[in-house]
Amino acid sequence: MAKTQTHYVCQQCGRTSPRPLGRCPSCGSWGTLTEQLRNPPITSSGKQTARGLGGRSQPQRLAEISGEAEERLHLPMVEFARVLGGGIVPGSIILVGGDPGIGKSTLTLQMAMEMSRSGVVLYVSGEESERQIKMRALRLLRDDSGEDPPLPENLYLVTETNLETVLSHVAALQPALLIVDSIQTVYLPEMESTAGSISQVRESAARLREMAKASGVAVFVIGHVTKEGVIAGPRVLEHIVDTVLYLEGDRFLSFRLLRSVKNRFGAASEVGVFEMRERGMVEVSNPSEAFLAERLVNAPGSSIAVTMEGARPLLVEIQGLTSPTHFGNPRRTPNGVDINRLLLITAVLTRRLGLNLGEQDVFVNVVGGLRISEPAADLAIAAAITSSIRDLPLRADAALIGEVGLSGELRRVGQMPARLREAAKLGFKIAVVPHRARAAEPWPDDLQILEARSLREALSHALVGPKKG
Repeated sequence: MAKTQTHYVCQQCGRTSPRPLGRCPSCGSWGTLTEQLRNPPITSSGKQTARGLGGRSQPQRLAEISGEAEERLHLPMVEFARVLGGGIVPGSIILVGGDPGIGKSTLTLQMAMEMSRSGVVLYVSGEESERQIKMRALRLLRDDSGEDPPLPENLYLVTETNLETVLSHVAALQPALLIVDSIQTVYLPEMESTAGSISQVRESAARLREMAKASGVAVFVIGHVTKEGVIAGPRVLEHIVDTVLYLEGDRFLSFRLLRSVKNRFGAASEVGVFEMRERGMVEVSNPSEAFLAERLVNAPGSSIAVTMEGARPLLVEIQGLTSPTHFGNPRRTPNGVDINRLLLITAVLTRRLGLNLGEQDVFVNVVGGLRISEPAADLAIAAAITSSIRDLPLRADAALIGEVGLSGELRRVGQMPARLREAAKLGFKIAVVPHRARAAEPWPDDLQILEARSLREALSHALVGPKKG
């Protein structure tokens, strides 16, 4: 019998070492290397557990492989299906992450009840009992009459953390969809480490992937996130799965964004918008209209930006506020905007436009809990700050699009026709944009386009009232 060997694995980043170390050389964490077995785990029968797809793989010529696209499972939730690329691919494994209490379990339970109308669905929970899950399902389905609605017949619930037992349930039921809530609670009994450790999370995800590819069962895995906002566990977990989804949003606001950061079967960076209500997640078919519903028209410091979330244009309100500082160093406080981008814009406004922001605290807020990372919102941010410090409103029917350069120039951004069509659809009459290089570019006819080469020129188009300086 082969001698058992051990190695040491960092519980933060997954780095392996042949000897114990106090500090991980990769991530710099202290006391995170734990001892684990190096040899493959041994089952109760004395044999090493088989890995891979059971040895049934055979090489095939590329020309002989069927080129027909595999039919996706229809998902009635349109926003969810959009993020996945049009539906659920059989045999795929999808990781859903998000902050605690953001609504991951609620969203996946709603999806499970919808999918159970057309096939068998198995919901495995390591955190809640079957009774607790049923109470949530009744709350999501209950109407105004207050009576308990009929529950789906093909939705099976089980509270289990032993992954081998879970796989035996899958073999017995043959479901079309498996949901594991969460990956940090399940464990493989042949491994000595505790549930949620690096090795358990990695091996459990790998075992689920092998089962999905061999049987064609689609698997949804819910994962916790760390305080840095990334999914807990080894980084290889995101490489194992086919799709990584993040459920984002402020817990004190009602809107939730389901964002795709990796998708082997569709476009990455796609976004679905939901609203958290008493009866669960409700799809928002027109997010731009929802984000602008509470806008105060003609208020200084309020501008409209058109940002792209995947292939979808969104109109959001950006609020800016300047206030005389009472400290030595003025503050720059962004909410939903990268602070480095805010520092760049305030520097350009100070240096190129002569605004006295060195003695002003600057606050920028993106309404609705949305986070904007693309530079197309630079002009809207600069306009909101300028409007606030000059106490002049911006045009209420104007959308602002453009990237601001260090010389004060206005630069073009991508997908401009789609942005302008979305603005025109919501009733905006004016769009302030960078000067276009090609006059033949198709732009909407029912929208007045005001082109500008510099930030100063763009602000002269957008501001209402006397524009001194």
